[in-house]
Amino acid sequence: MNALEWRASLALSTLYGLRMLGLFIILPVFAVYAQRLPGGENRILIGIAIGIYGLTQAILQIPFGWASDRFGRKPVMYFGLLLFALGSFVAASASDIWLVILGRTLQGAGAISAVVIALTADLTRDSQRAKAMAIIGSTIGIAFAASLIAGPPLNAAIGISGIFAMTGVLALLALGVVRFLVPEPPPLPAGSGPGSADEARRPVRGRFRTDLKAVFAEGELRRLNFGVLVLHALLTALFLVVPVSLRDAGMPVAEHWHVYWPAMLASFVALVPAIGYAEGRHRLKQVFLACIVLTLGSLGAFLLTLDSVLGTGLALGAFFIAFNVLEALLPSLVSRIAPRHLRGTAIGVYSSIQFLGIFLGGAVGGILAQTLGLGAVLWFGTLLTAAWLAIAAGMRSPGRPADAGEADGSPAAGAHPSKA
Repeated sequence: MNALEWRASLALSTLYGLRMLGLFIILPVFAVYAQRLPGGENRILIGIAIGIYGLTQAILQIPFGWASDRFGRKPVMYFGLLLFALGSFVAASASDIWLVILGRTLQGAGAISAVVIALTADLTRDSQRAKAMAIIGSTIGIAFAASLIAGPPLNAAIGISGIFAMTGVLALLALGVVRFLVPEPPPLPAGSGPGSADEARRPVRGRFRTDLKAVFAEGELRRLNFGVLVLHALLTALFLVVPVSLRDAGMPVAEHWHVYWPAMLASFVALVPAIGYAEGRHRLKQVFLACIVLTLGSLGAFLLTLDSVLGTGLALGAFFIAFNVLEALLPSLVSRIAPRHLRGTAIGVYSSIQFLGIFLGGAVGGILAQTLGLGAVLWFGTLLTAAWLAIAAGMRSPGRPADAGEADGSPAAGAHPSKA
């Protein structure tokens, strides 16, 4: 990676990490402590409160990503972060579960994930992109681990309201990261995409419809989009199960980090060699499928060890190893397949489906936990993962990146695999 790629990756990973910390930090405590709020005794409402931001993210990632293609990445980031901060402060002032749901809905309206990933792709070459995505993925993992460790003591010290207020402050700090640390994106090639004369003459609605049609027509993107739906549905659903399972096994909530931290550490250790092997040996498909199989195995382990602290910890470690590798590979593959001038739109679709998965995991998981018990949530995840494995098995093996031999220079525009 050259200097620009390192700067872009570190700055954007910091931005993403600050934002995701604000989303993740309630996960380890909310399912247990929401019962203190009026309306919080209903697990369905708890699941909706955890996952609702995924629904608004799912609705808005596509227009945010498309807007970033047309009007620039940074202006869209500023707008999204302000919305996220507003939602955090609404949730901080909530006196019942319904106002928390409203605040989480507004948090989700700050749908900049697609824009961040698109800008990362703009500022990196194809051959270096999985590394950049892995850096962002690692930062997300660190934010997640920090949330799991800090969530219980923060809840004891400042309560759920204080945690939400803190996330609003983090969103405002992220504005400074965008302004002062994130590099400016390179211009599109002359005569292509939104800058072309033909594009300028077409109405905005027509351009939006045409761009979406082109993205949805690509079969490989559809496979990847289904994968990210499943991956994030699993993540949300598991955190309806794991905190309650550990508590029922006799571990106090304040000590759950003793399980979470080793699991996350194992996933960080495995991430670098897995990505290095996948990219260096051109074994992306093999590593990708192996991680789906590992995910499936981890869910089976959860089912067998639901009442065991040690068993839950080992299953969680296997899940996070697979999760972090897939979290790096999926957006890298999307950015390779999508044409440069549609990259924000394609990643917007991908991110919308990602957050739809978060909502699906929270809502369906909450219903299953309420009506059938925690085991049903795990069976739901197992069936989804088995379907993903069947669909992913037919994916094309990604070819060698067009810029794989470059040692330096500006990021390549990126070519569609069929043209590489």
